[in-house]
Amino acid sequence: MSRILVLYTGGTIGMDHTPEGLAPVPGLLPRLLQRFARPGLEFDIVEFEQLIDSSALTPRQWNQILDALVSRYHDYDGFVVIHGTDTMAYTAGVLAFALRGLAKPVVLTGAQLPLVHPRSDGWSNLADALEAACQPDLNEVAIAFDRLLLRGSRARKLDVERFAGFNSPNAEPLAEFAIHAHWRKERWLKPDGEWNPLRIDENLKLAALMLTPGHGSALAGQALRDGGLDGAVLLAYGSGNAPADPVLLDGIAAMTARGCPVLTLTQAPSGAVEVGAYAASQPLARAGALPGAELTPEAALAKLQALLSAGMSGEELRKQLVRPLRGEMTV
Repeated sequence: MSRILVLYTGGTIGMDHTPEGLAPVPGLLPRLLQRFARPGLEFDIVEFEQLIDSSALTPRQWNQILDALVSRYHDYDGFVVIHGTDTMAYTAGVLAFALRGLAKPVVLTGAQLPLVHPRSDGWSNLADALEAACQPDLNEVAIAFDRLLLRGSRARKLDVERFAGFNSPNAEPLAEFAIHAHWRKERWLKPDGEWNPLRIDENLKLAALMLTPGHGSALAGQALRDGGLDGAVLLAYGSGNAPADPVLLDGIAAMTARGCPVLTLTQAPSGAVEVGAYAASQPLARAGALPGAELTPEAALAKLQALLSAGMSGEELRKQLVRPLRGEMTV
């Protein structure tokens, strides 16, 4: 017997048609979920009081999810978080880093079409998420979507039209669901340390800044220098290249001097930052930016959010940002 807690936060999957268009309908999804009742599976459903379209997500909702999970952690064998797809990868990243010492499965899922639609992908996504949440040796945060189980700290939303909305460009799936579930257990994380979850500092100011030809580098530099940021992600070209724009480099140096980290990522969907592969990658590093390897933007922001929320600073913060903590990068 597996006891699973299902947290319903909102999203397309539980929406219905209203005069204003598709919108969350309280009570609808818990009723529909009774279809999954079967011998050997016992699940409870907690429907959040305010169901949100995930495009309206804020750190306050992350703490709501964390509080709901942490307060019931010892009462269940696994957890399913039903979430809107727009920001699901951000939430998966935050949970992966905030649930320190996690030794149970936490599986996020949602849908491109609501369950009330005759072609909804939500039914298969929910079935796969519940099955994954019953795996006793899955000790990490994952996303179940379109017959794949993806590491939460690696997943990205890559398609708004097809049912294959998510993938993890730099990491193989944790499982594939066909007639039989193919569990790729050799890829699963081991429990890491004692259970010691943290809450997110809702007042942190973080930003992702993308370089563009022309004025883009100077504008990014101004935001770094004058934006009052606690940390930032800089989306550079190729394997971490950028123009040696004095305004950009001054902005990075100003952040570094304040002890506020800047992580360099690549704008490319696949691949990694590699300082030194090109001369154009050197100025960012010399100014103080940290190479983010193959971190996704979502995971990079989540990692910053969690480590800064934990009160980490100085050299220890810089060390933790460039080493893998929850399978988010390969170094």
